[in-house]
Amino acid sequence: MAVVVAALAGPSTAMGAEVLISVNKATQRMTVMVDGAERYSWLVSTGLADYATPTGAFTPSRLVKDHYSKEWDDAPMPHSIFFTDSGHAIHGSQAIRRLGTPASHGCVRLAPENAKVLFGLVMSEGLGNTRIEVTGVDPIGIGSGGSYSRLTSFDPLTSGIMADSPAARLQIETRRRP
Repeated sequence: MAVVVAALAGPSTAMGAEVLISVNKATQRMTVMVDGAERYSWLVSTGLADYATPTGAFTPSRLVKDHYSKEWDDAPMPHSIFFTDSGHAIHGSQAIRRLGTPASHGCVRLAPENAKVLFGLVMSEGLGNTRIEVTGVDPIGIGSGGSYSRLTSFDPLTSGIMADSPAARLQIETRRRP
C-alpha cells in the first residue's frame, strides 16, 4: 500500500539525478554535471561591474518558462531558473554576441537554446536535486572606460603611489587640453 501511495504522490527528489550547475564569473563559462559526469559547457554572461552576480552555493527556488523582468523594462527572461530571493536567475537571452563577457544586471544569461535544455533538465530532475555554484571574481574595470574611480575612494593616477608616474602626468595633461 505504501508503494502505491508513493507512486501516486509523484516522483520524489531522491529519485532524480544530481545536477550541478557551475558558473565561473572569471571565465564566463557554465559547466553542467549530471551525477558527476560533465554533460554541457556553455558561454554565459554574468553581471556587469555595477551589477555583480552573487557568488556562493544555491538551490534553485522556482522555474518560470516565460518570465519578463519587472525591474528591467519587461525584458524577456525565457526559461528562468531563479536561485536567489533577490530575483537572480539563469535564463535565455537574445544578446548572444555578449556571451563570454559580463553583460547582465546580475543574472546569468545563456543562449536561448541552451537555456531551454538546462530548464528541461532541471525540471525533469527536480529543484531539490539541483545545485548552482557561482565562483570567481568580477573582472576589474569592465565598463569603467579606464577610470578607477568606482573601484576606490580616490583616483590612483592623481593621488597615492601612482601620482608621480608618467601615465598620471599624461592623463592630467590630456584633461587640461580644451
